[in-house]
Amino acid sequence: MALLDLILGYDCNLACDYCTITPAMRARALSSQAVVSALRNGRGDGFDACSFTGGEPTIRADLLGLVRAAKKLGYVRVKVQSNGLLYAQRPNLERLVAVGADDFHLSIHTHDAAAYDALVRREGAFASMCAGLQNLIALGLDPTVALIVKSDTYARLPAAIDWLADEGVTRADLWYVSLTDQNRDAIESLPAFRDAVPSMRAAFARARERGMDLRSLHVPHCLLGDDADRAFEPARERVRVVTPDSTFDLSESRLTPNTHVPACEGCPRRADCSGVRPDYLEVYGDSEIAEVRGAASSVAPTRLRVVE
Repeated sequence: MALLDLILGYDCNLACDYCTITPAMRARALSSQAVVSALRNGRGDGFDACSFTGGEPTIRADLLGLVRAAKKLGYVRVKVQSNGLLYAQRPNLERLVAVGADDFHLSIHTHDAAAYDALVRREGAFASMCAGLQNLIALGLDPTVALIVKSDTYARLPAAIDWLADEGVTRADLWYVSLTDQNRDAIESLPAFRDAVPSMRAAFARARERGMDLRSLHVPHCLLGDDADRAFEPARERVRVVTPDSTFDLSESRLTPNTHVPACEGCPRRADCSGVRPDYLEVYGDSEIAEVRGAASSVAPTRLRVVE
């Protein structure tokens, strides 16, 4: 399915400590007319699924109308990516379903209440998010949950999987934190693969035991070992991203892995793997990939390396 990914605007009702959105970006947004025009153009170019994201799309007063327009234009799948706080009021969610939203993705970040509130910088937000999640489950909407992999969250990933399974979640993605824009210099937020991947693999083991479909984004396939088939690369599918600033293919995004290092040569998974993100290589180089492949390291870090 070809996906049109619409970043409606960068404003949000949270201020996550790893967010890449700068204060200046928060003032930028697509107009309703621009979104509908992009939807029309997308259908003309063969896109049959669309995604509304941000920022936080549910704070847009026109979201219901945009979802309705997408369905009228013939999009067979309409996704909303949200932090879920406004879903705590069940009618907000029911109205989205009524106009055609049918694919719900929820950013949970981490399952620990105190850690969540500190991460999103809003006291009491965890309770609202949980209420929103419970409403999604109660309505049978089978949401896909996003967990962030960063220096202060990766150790809790296995416990997070158990928590999600207990809540009734069947699908989740592990997103590796990135160093771009607002988060560009927060090197301490980016864990080394050698530190985070063992917890990720433990999370995959828990997911298998609990019957959950768990995927990983932005970690090279080879580092996941027996879980390599759980690496998910949406940029290898047809995805067009529309933002308030530009339109581009997801494969061109700065958040998409796009660098193969010499150690990748000969890897049986190279054809299916896009390699490593440049921001990661700047901090850690390619030593971990080289260790896995039994090759010499060739890419040295170019910024101050995090103390491991």
